[in-house]
Amino acid sequence: MPLDPIDALSPLDGRYAAQLGDLRNIFSEAGLMRARVRVECAWMLALIQARAGEALDTLPAAACNWLAALAADPAATDVAAIKAIEARTNHDVKAVEYWLRAQLKECGATPAQLEWMHFGCTSEDINNLAYALMMSEARSKVLLPALEALLAALLARASADAEVPMLSRTHGQTATPTTVGKEFANFATRLQGQLRSFAQVQILGKMNGAVGNFNAHLVALPALPWLNISDNFVASLGLVPNRHTTQIEPHDWIAEYCHALARIDTILIDFARDMWGYISLGYFKQRAVAGEVGSSTMPHKVNPIDFENAEGNFGLANALLAHLAQKLPVSRWQRDLSDSTVLRNLGVALGHCQLALKSLLKGLGKVELAPEALRADLERAWEVLAEAVQTVMRTQGIADGYDRLKDFSRGQPVSRDALHAFIRTLELPEAERQRLLELTPERYLGLAARLARGET
Repeated sequence: MPLDPIDALSPLDGRYAAQLGDLRNIFSEAGLMRARVRVECAWMLALIQARAGEALDTLPAAACNWLAALAADPAATDVAAIKAIEARTNHDVKAVEYWLRAQLKECGATPAQLEWMHFGCTSEDINNLAYALMMSEARSKVLLPALEALLAALLARASADAEVPMLSRTHGQTATPTTVGKEFANFATRLQGQLRSFAQVQILGKMNGAVGNFNAHLVALPALPWLNISDNFVASLGLVPNRHTTQIEPHDWIAEYCHALARIDTILIDFARDMWGYISLGYFKQRAVAGEVGSSTMPHKVNPIDFENAEGNFGLANALLAHLAQKLPVSRWQRDLSDSTVLRNLGVALGHCQLALKSLLKGLGKVELAPEALRADLERAWEVLAEAVQTVMRTQGIADGYDRLKDFSRGQPVSRDALHAFIRTLELPEAERQRLLELTPERYLGLAARLARGET
C-alpha cells in the first residue's frame, strides 16, 4: 500500500514531505536506482567506444540508442520491475543489471552482447558513481540555488538597511552601535566565503574493479588502456577520477562535502539565533498571518517559529553530517559494508539542510524593521558613548581617560545630560568638546554603512 505521509516514520517524508520533493527525487530508493541505471548504461557505452570486444561492434542500433537515452536521462527506469527482481536476488545492484539485460535483449542484443553489461564491475563501482552523481545533482540543483537565494536576501537587507542605527549587544549588554545592514552584511560575507568552499569541493569517483587494481579487466583484455578508459569514463560523468582506491572509493570527498555544508549550517544557526533575539528585543516585527495561531492559550502570540525551525533542522543536519564525515572514510582493509546503510542517509542530512533553508527564507519574508524600537533602545543607552569620550581623551594626552570613564559609567545607565555634564569637565580643546557634545548613539556608527554596502 502507498504510504500516507501521516504514517511516515520520518517527518521529512511525513509532515514536511511537500517541501522536499526535489531532494526526494534524487535521494529516494527510486532515485538511487535511476542513478545506478545511468552508470551501468554509460559504462557499457564506454566499452563500446573503447572497442572492448567484437560482439559490441554489432550491437543493434535500437540497443545503442536505448543505452544512450538512459545514460543521459534515466527517468524511464522501471523501478518497480527492478525491485521485483531484487526480491528474488536479494541484491540491489544485481537486480539493476538483470533488468538492463532483459531490456537490451528486447532491443535485439545477443547473449554474447549481454555479457558486456556490468563488465569488470564490482557493485561499488556502480554505487560510488551513483552516489557521486546524486550528491552533485543535489548540490547544483537544490542546495546551491537555495543558498544563493538566501544570500541574495541577506545582501538586499544589508543594502536597504545600511544606514539604520542599531544598538549592539556584546555579551547581551549595551555596546557600541552598529547598523542593521552591517549585521546582515556580516552574515552575507561569511556565507559567501563558505559557499565558495562548498561549490569547489571536488566530487570523485572510481571504476576499477574489486579491489581497485583492474585485476579482472587486465586478465580478460590485457591490451586495453584500462587506466585511460576508466579516467575518461568517470570524467564523462562530470566527476573527478580517483585511481587509488580499495574496493570502495574512500569517501574523503564526501567528508569534505559534509564539512563544508556543516560550516554553512553553523553560520546560519548563528544567524537564526540572532534574528530570534532581535525579534525578542522588538527590533523586528513579524507580520501576523490570517488564521494562524501562535499559542493554544495566549491569543496575542506571534512566535518566531521559522527561525526556530531553521535552528533545529540545521542542528539535526549537522549531527548527521558530522557522523557521515567521520564514519564514511573508515573501512576495514579493502572493504567492509558498514558504509552502505550510512550512505542511504545522505539524503536525510541534506533534507534537513534544505528544510532549514526554506524556513529561514520564509522567516525573512515575514519580518520588518521596527524603527521606533531601535531608536528607543539607542536613546536609553548614552553610556555607549563612554568609549568615544575616553578614546578622544587619549588622543589629547589626557591621563587615565579609560579609568575616569569606567568610574563614571560602568554598570549603570547614563543619561544624555549626565554625559554632557561630564564632558564639560574635561580638559579638552573646545572643538573636540563640541564634537563630543554633538555626538549621539544614533550617529556613533563608524564606517558601518560603508561596510554594509561593501564600499571600499
